[in-house]
Amino acid sequence: MVRGARDRTEADAVSDATAQKIDPAQLGSDFTRTHHVLWLEFGNREDFDDPHKEWRRLFSELLGTFALVLVAAGGGLLHAKGQISLAAAVVAPGLMVTAIILFMGAVSGAHLNPAVSLAFALRGDFPWRRVPGYIVIQLVGATLACLFLRLVFGNVGHLGATLPGPGYKSWQALLMEIALTTLLVSVILGTASAAQNVGAIAALGVGGYIALAGLWAAPVSGVSMNPARSFGPALVSGDFTSYWVYVVGPIAGALIAVGFAQVLRGRGGDVISRAAGSGVLDEGALAAKAELSEEIHQGRVVPPGVADTGEQRSGQ
Repeated sequence: MVRGARDRTEADAVSDATAQKIDPAQLGSDFTRTHHVLWLEFGNREDFDDPHKEWRRLFSELLGTFALVLVAAGGGLLHAKGQISLAAAVVAPGLMVTAIILFMGAVSGAHLNPAVSLAFALRGDFPWRRVPGYIVIQLVGATLACLFLRLVFGNVGHLGATLPGPGYKSWQALLMEIALTTLLVSVILGTASAAQNVGAIAALGVGGYIALAGLWAAPVSGVSMNPARSFGPALVSGDFTSYWVYVVGPIAGALIAVGFAQVLRGRGGDVISRAAGSGVLDEGALAAKAELSEEIHQGRVVPPGVADTGEQRSGQ
């Protein structure tokens, strides 16, 4: 009983502390600088949901996907010409994704991938009405990147297209793409804040995984994990021979990853899902982990379920 009372007191103290309004005037200039840094890194949730700013988010996806495919397909093209190593060709996209998440993840969420947009929508963190626009603009960005590559290098090396490697069949590449995309989307769903890839943790986690996957699996399937990344080279080079592998594989992998996320973290679409990688199965357990996302755009936090957790412990 003594332990239960102490736990309840601690829970009430946390609830009271997090519910207090933050007064910027009392905190001085440090609060202003900190708030500005957080805003630059995580953005404003209201801006991300504002329908009047959809054009800005679509331009962000266009630019980000252009940059990703430029590096991914360009690296594959130069590797085919024997001018860079395979390691350089597969690590470069991971580094580019890291940079993209850091500089524009707060604007559009840095999806850059139809499979990722689909996964966020299935989790309930991204409105279905916005999915078609994201997918179309991602395909356009990938196409523009490959048109640029064709202008510079000509139609050589399949313009860096992802294809089953020598000695591997399409079904083997398909299974590899399913497995790799399942893990990629799992990393994204576990580090994202709702439908946004934002912050250093997401950037390092997602970018690092892309580089790691490429280092060991590129000889099998080319490690696309992204229908848009494969669409650009296929369209501009005119070779859709194995493109179906890189549509079916990533989409199947995304669906599996959404199922895994349901098991690991419960349903999405609520305030808990805004706390990156919270690991919370329901709102009643350690809901204070939602504090960061609410502090960023409201200046205060009232985590749901903290007081309830204390009451449950006191009854044990």
